[in-house]
Amino acid sequence: MATPSRTDSDPSTHPLYRRTLLVLMTSQVFGGAGLGAGVTVGALLVADMLGSTGLSGLAAALFTVGSAAGAWGVGRLSQRSGRRVGLTAGYLAGAGGGGAVVLAAAVDSIPLLFLALLVYGAGTATNLQARYAGTDLVGADRRGRAISSVLVATTLGAVAGPNLVGITGEWAGSVGIPALAGPFALAAAAYGIGAAVLHLFLRPDPLLVARAEAGLASTVAAASPSPAGHRGGLLIGATAMVLTQVVMVAVMTMTPIHMKSHGHGLGATGLVIAIHIAAMYLPSPITGILVDRVGRIPVVVAAGVTLLAAGVVAATASADSVVALAVALALLGLGWNLGLIGGTAITADSLPLATQARTQGALDISVALAGAGGGMASGLVVTTAGYQGLALSGGVLAMMIVPVVLWSGRRPRP
Repeated sequence: MATPSRTDSDPSTHPLYRRTLLVLMTSQVFGGAGLGAGVTVGALLVADMLGSTGLSGLAAALFTVGSAAGAWGVGRLSQRSGRRVGLTAGYLAGAGGGGAVVLAAAVDSIPLLFLALLVYGAGTATNLQARYAGTDLVGADRRGRAISSVLVATTLGAVAGPNLVGITGEWAGSVGIPALAGPFALAAAAYGIGAAVLHLFLRPDPLLVARAEAGLASTVAAASPSPAGHRGGLLIGATAMVLTQVVMVAVMTMTPIHMKSHGHGLGATGLVIAIHIAAMYLPSPITGILVDRVGRIPVVVAAGVTLLAAGVVAATASADSVVALAVALALLGLGWNLGLIGGTAITADSLPLATQARTQGALDISVALAGAGGGMASGLVVTTAGYQGLALSGGVLAMMIVPVVLWSGRRPRP
């Protein structure tokens, strides 16, 4: 039977679009839990096992290096075999990495811990790569909302994960495992369920359907870059995603260390990180509408401004105030959200279907490596300039998107 084409009433969306989004959103709930649980305590676990906070940024660095490798692998697999195969494999790798972190903590093995954190990063890459799958069956005028729909589903799991740190820590202690390894057990289970959902229900595959219909007039909008697509668009989109990632990872990584050094417990830290992750994903529907209706460029510029505000608030907030730190981390998450959705829409406008998945994987490699650099440098910056210096320098760096937009001299729109 022939695959149905887009309806005349809404030519920008495919009849399979809603089913595809539902499956992606369901898997993202579990993927978000896997992401949030590990991110909350990763730096603390590394610092605890190494006995030094100066190298605690290694956790985020290893996450993001592993995410870069995962993005490459998921992109290649998706290009060759479709989104279902690529995303399922990525989540399975994340599940294996989470389980290996628990084992490393149980046997107190630093080499195994580092290897496990690298593999665990594949889950993070898959969580982000899923946003591209949401755009396979829509036209350019709805890409922002498609991206945001996939991302917002991550909110439920991503907020629940950090708030289960205490419970999973108590469980780990009851079975003789270090408490900080408990959240990684949750991450392994969550990623495994996400993989199962994708493997069983992401049929037919959205990317393969789009390719099969690429010659039909009704699918031209999704199969080809929009008139705005050009190298300048790729530069702006990639820059927005890279800058927002490096700033977000750097400040987020050191916030739990900063809070611990000022006497805050895991409960308060988990609350702040949960608010941060909620701000990363919860505003997605509004961001998607703004991207489609107001334009891509205003949204990515707003991302830089928001991250600058986050840096200022974090630098001037009292270390004893959980509320002030929560506000700063909420702004940090919102800035990331604006940059990621706006940047993703710009790059999606600029890519042909024939090489889309592979190029998207390559772009996310750059994003992940930038985050790795931010995570690695964050501990060193805090050691020399303090948490305040890290926050302010991150805000200034985020504003570099403005000269890139001006230098490009073009305004990609749907």
